[in-house]
Amino acid sequence: MTVPFQRAGWTYGSNIYEVNLRQYTPEGSFSAFSRELPRLKDMGIDILWFMPITPISLEKRKGSLGSYYACSDYVSVSPEYGVLDDFKSLVKAAHELGMRVIIDWVANHTGWDHKWTREHPEYYRKNQDGQFYEAHGWEDVIDLNYDNKDLWRDMIDAMSFWLRECDLDGFRCDMAMLVPLDFWRAARTELDKMKKDLFWLAECEEIAYHEVFDATYTWKFLHKMEAVWRKESGLDGLDEVLMYYNSMFPPDAVRVYFTSNHDENSHSGSEYERMGNAARAFAVLCATWSGMPMIYSGQEMPNYKRLQFFEKDPIAWTGQYELHAFYKALLECRKRNPALRGNVMPRRISTGESWRCFGFVRSVDGHEVVVLLNISGEPLTVPTADWQVTGVFRELFTGIEVDIAATGQVVLEPWGYSVFEK
Repeated sequence: MTVPFQRAGWTYGSNIYEVNLRQYTPEGSFSAFSRELPRLKDMGIDILWFMPITPISLEKRKGSLGSYYACSDYVSVSPEYGVLDDFKSLVKAAHELGMRVIIDWVANHTGWDHKWTREHPEYYRKNQDGQFYEAHGWEDVIDLNYDNKDLWRDMIDAMSFWLRECDLDGFRCDMAMLVPLDFWRAARTELDKMKKDLFWLAECEEIAYHEVFDATYTWKFLHKMEAVWRKESGLDGLDEVLMYYNSMFPPDAVRVYFTSNHDENSHSGSEYERMGNAARAFAVLCATWSGMPMIYSGQEMPNYKRLQFFEKDPIAWTGQYELHAFYKALLECRKRNPALRGNVMPRRISTGESWRCFGFVRSVDGHEVVVLLNISGEPLTVPTADWQVTGVFRELFTGIEVDIAATGQVVLEPWGYSVFEK
């Protein structure tokens, strides 16, 4: 596949942190979240993705606050979070710390009382009775009609508003596959003229969409990790999905790996509900495999509860940030070690316990990283004879140095993990 768009250089080696602004602080505001920026910078966060910040429709609203994804106006901010100048200040502060900011863009549908329903009802799909509708069972939104090219113009103008006013660094495009690829191609062509180093992330797993988007989700892999925890799949199931990704997606396609996000947390449970004791080992996998890791609000504490989606339900921060150092170690290793760059493909290694130990090596120009994950409740002694690695490695989380080949084995605790860096 020929990709006509140039990926921004700053995205290589980057990571994403999803911000659930409503639940992040008791205030749930731009200004309150700004206080968290130094901590997130220290943790190694590169890209802040804000869930939709636009006003939320009142008509057919779910719960008392409604869904972020039921927009009533594409070019203003929800008063729940503050005013536009507050968001501008937040973006400026993030930029000063070296972080990038993207916002969620919901192009497939709006809320029932979006201003376009009055000003441009022709922008919407209608049923046989001439009424607005939504085709996927989301009662609080209605579908836009991309057969209307005037909609394209106004949608792109709305996206350009945020680039112009707030100096954003890109978009995370909600349910991107429900919007025609031709529209996204037109949008990126126009918006890249405004700022050539934008990052385009699609919430989809459609191969063709990499013609326009830099990165897509890895839903198949997420659900396979969950299936492994439930013992509905062996670790070979992970290999099957990864082989599919490697063989079917373009070589330069960025895949985003994660163990949680707003949908999964609110509707299916925290990563500890869905992956149990394997959650942290799988987080290591998502951060070290070829791709881009994504972390959800509160995972660094960690947050064990489901956050309500349509009501105020703040993260119960303790101030301890138990996994801050865990994520910091992983994210800093990705930045400094060329072996963890996105285009360096992992090589699976024999662990002698293939049904419960997942291992791989990534290497380039003398730089190597070895990753071992014990997906079982038993301690493991893993032989190293067949790994074809030499020299002294430092274990990422303990700092202990070891000559892996000379030692001949690595011991893993139950549900344990090790990352060895040379």
